[in-house]
Order: sequence, then structure tokens, then C-alpha cells
Amino acid sequence: MKSSSKAGNFLTKILIGGISVLIAEFLLPGIHIDSFMTGFLLAAVVILINITIKPILILLTLPITILTLGLFLLVINAVVLLLAAEIIPGFEIDGFWWALLFAVVLSIINSLFGNSLDSDN
Repeated sequence: MKSSSKAGNFLTKILIGGISVLIAEFLLPGIHIDSFMTGFLLAAVVILINITIKPILILLTLPITILTLGLFLLVINAVVLLLAAEIIPGFEIDGFWWALLFAVVLSIINSLFGNSLDSDN
């Protein structure tokens, strides 16, 4: 029963994450998502990148993250979103600064929803 709970939790994160992505896309003119399904696919891909690649990026950039008192994590989030834009057709970001702003807005929206795209716990 525990595995079905984790699967349900993962699907809930994708659903809430997809809604968050679509809201953030509506607010930011530098972000382009073709369809609702692309938004939900983006949420799933970001979750998977955050589980697999993001911990390695954090470990490799730990000294600069400490020096910037954690603010460099926003840059890592922007890089994750730019990577997702390369993977997902129908999702485009107009540049690094839009990705950084998208990461900040997405974090705010997810915190309002009480959702985190960071892990599967």
C-alpha cells in the first residue's frame, strides 16, 4: 500500500505542479507553453530532474552556494528549467533571466499551494 501512496503523491505533485507552471506562464511573457499537457509534462520532467540531476549540481556548486548564503540555488533552479526547455517540445524560455524569474515565481506559487517539486517525499 505504501507504493500506491507514493504513486498518488507523485501524481498529486504533477497535478499541482502543472497548475503552478501554467499560472506562472500566464504571469510571465518570457515563458511559452503550448498546451495544458505540456505544462503537466514540464512539471513531471522538472520533478525527475530535481530527483536525479539537481543533487549533483548542488554538490558541485556547494562552495559558491555557501558564499552566496544559498542564493545560488536560484541559479541552479533556472538551469534546471532551461534544461527542461531543451527536452520538452512546446516549452520555451526567452533567456536565462526569464528562467530565473520563472524559478522564483514558481517557488512562490508552489509555496502557496503547499507543494514542492523538489522531491518525492
